[in-house]
Amino acid sequence: MSLPERPALLHALPVVNLFALLWMFHFAGASLTGQAGVTVDPPPSRFQLERFEETLVVTLVTAESGARIYLGRELVDMATLESRLESLREQGASSRTIVLLQSDAGIQVGVEREVSEMILAKGYRLALVGSSGTDKTANPQSEISK
Repeated sequence: MSLPERPALLHALPVVNLFALLWMFHFAGASLTGQAGVTVDPPPSRFQLERFEETLVVTLVTAESGARIYLGRELVDMATLESRLESLREQGASSRTIVLLQSDAGIQVGVEREVSEMILAKGYRLALVGSSGTDKTANPQSEISK
């Protein structure tokens, strides 16, 4: 028994392999990208964030019951955040360690100020992280009440 003169399936097999490979990268590609912290929608900022050697990321996210606080990817409350920052300082976090405070656009200013004052009181340097504003147009609308 011999192969037919025009084996159509054998010529199409590399195309099937190519589509299978593309399909695999499409579905597995999202798990290959690393992301630090929690995704938020920060307000626009004019400043570029420089690279820092030693950083901690604190994220404030809008929630129905107020604000949720994350240290890295871990959900913490205000007292836990304060104790963690204090224990990191006792474990030898240098004075060059900077805390990047990333806030969602819907976070109240009082909550952000309270967290930032607590971070500064623990002896850390603080940088507020915002979006560049180039991808979204910020149109602040204000009304003057009479």
